[in-house]
Amino acid sequence: MRSDWLALVISYVYVFAVIGVGEGLRKWRCYSTEFTRKLIHITVGMWTFGTVLLFQHWYFAIIPPLSFVATNYISYRGEIFKSVETGEKGNLGMVYFPISFAVIICLFWMRPNLLVASLMPMTWGDALAAILGRRYGQRKYSVLGFTRSMEGSLAMFLFSWPSIFLALLLLPSLGGVLSPQSLGLRTKGLPKGWQTSLLYSLAVAAFATLVEALSPWHIDNLTVPLFSAALLYLIAK
Repeated sequence: MRSDWLALVISYVYVFAVIGVGEGLRKWRCYSTEFTRKLIHITVGMWTFGTVLLFQHWYFAIIPPLSFVATNYISYRGEIFKSVETGEKGNLGMVYFPISFAVIICLFWMRPNLLVASLMPMTWGDALAAILGRRYGQRKYSVLGFTRSMEGSLAMFLFSWPSIFLALLLLPSLGGVLSPQSLGLRTKGLPKGWQTSLLYSLAVAAFATLVEALSPWHIDNLTVPLFSAALLYLIAK
């Protein structure tokens, strides 16, 4: 129980430090809000590893993401943390992402590698798709009134695949002090070997790319992690 309280403190210090760095880059280095938002998105998303390595109980692990549902909504309404805001009304992506995070913790707490892998398409794939698609996207297509680019969708797939693969492959075998066994983490449902991890990650990356392309109203921060989690559950059980 004591380690859970320490993990909570570390979680909040980590996230607010990341936001602070983003605010600093925006104000003092004049980086664009789009860049700082995606930087924070990726860095906070990578805290999934910290979640499964540091927390011992799921009901402590969901406290940070649930609290940031409220914090991010307040920031959205008042534009408090400008480094994470799009300035676009109706875009609640930064509210939806911690909701997905909390739900997946509850679903996959006994399967930590699947927990992390479920969030990697949104953490890396979606973030890099937005950056590269905006910069290099030439071949446009529209779904349900939302325009995307083939280059962005390709980036979504290419960055989702290795991030899911590494989460599936490396998490159960980090070794040393940080191994799941040494920390008392759950090991049920771990994929066996790099071939299995490669196939799982390929299937989920392709599926997540399709889901992202079909998701309307800025809800991909909900649909991509949750549908990725559903597919992982089906193929890994």
